[in-house]
Amino acid sequence: MRDIFSSLYSVVGMMKEALLGRQIGGGKVECYACSRRCRIPEGSHGFCYVRQNVGGKLHLVNYGVMSAMQIDPIEKKPFNHFMPGTYVFGVGSSSCNWGCLFCQNHNISKDREIEGEYISPREMVQKAVDNYTSGIVFTYNEPTIFIEYALDVAKEAHRKGLFTMFVTNGYMTQEAVKEMKGRIDAAVVNFKGNGEQKFTNKFEAVQSNEPIKESMLAMKDAGIHLEITDLVIPMVGDSIDACDSLTRWVSDSLGTDTPIHFTRFHPDYKMLDYPNTDYATLKRHYDVARKNGLEYAYIGNVSGNPYANTYCPECAEPAIERSDLYLSAWNLDDKNRCMRCGHTIPIRGSAPKRIRRRRIETVY
Repeated sequence: MRDIFSSLYSVVGMMKEALLGRQIGGGKVECYACSRRCRIPEGSHGFCYVRQNVGGKLHLVNYGVMSAMQIDPIEKKPFNHFMPGTYVFGVGSSSCNWGCLFCQNHNISKDREIEGEYISPREMVQKAVDNYTSGIVFTYNEPTIFIEYALDVAKEAHRKGLFTMFVTNGYMTQEAVKEMKGRIDAAVVNFKGNGEQKFTNKFEAVQSNEPIKESMLAMKDAGIHLEITDLVIPMVGDSIDACDSLTRWVSDSLGTDTPIHFTRFHPDYKMLDYPNTDYATLKRHYDVARKNGLEYAYIGNVSGNPYANTYCPECAEPAIERSDLYLSAWNLDDKNRCMRCGHTIPIRGSAPKRIRRRRIETVY
């Protein structure tokens, strides 16, 4: 493996005129990368800080400045139905378009300073290739706020035969999804607290979840592989009724074969006094999803639990078995059909040449 570190570049002047912005008169610009659609006076910035009005035009002022990079199994993101068993190069920048009080990456998502390493799109892809990863995932902070850079990286990645993915809150515009089509191959959309509106307002500083649903429908129409996570937060974001509503919508609108992951909360940032989610609560959420017709429900962030496996909805036998974040058995044929009953499992990807573990590596 080559050296995964490189020297720091100056971050001064690393800006690019935004693709998803327009002038609206009076020196103001509208940013339409995310659904906040910030209207920004000259010399100011949007909610995310990194999209700024410079000289009467919208700019991404931290273009290519990365705050985090890590090599991970794809199941950590979590993707269970997209290229299982592969390793991905995860990258993130600074700041966010949400205000989550429980953010586990608050050291970068709440950062209002432009800090990190400048890496050109071509250099980023070369890092992913040099470290024997199969794809690049934009994660750790919300990729929509640096979408211009992500799309440039994706273009280079596809040239090298790598896939690309978003781990996103989904709070993006239809215009953003249109630009993602053909460049971003897959997305995990992270709901929190079952997407219940009162939780979203108080703990995430987001007015409405409707734009998330709209962007998910648009991503599906664009051919982007979709999976969903729901962070279940004790006492304030664990309503079974809200779970019932969310999973009914997913089943009816996105399809019963849409994977959904119910993940355990752990205390972080400004919610340190809240407990971890207990397993029984997660299992109740899992059961509701299955009752509402979702064929591929999972429980995440719980070591050793049987609902990390992919089960065949026809015969209920394990189709793909997992030990924490790693594959332990692949019970599908070369057309991803269950070896017991022949039912086709909707997996993008094929059996890995061998099932093996690789040490998770932090680049920085």
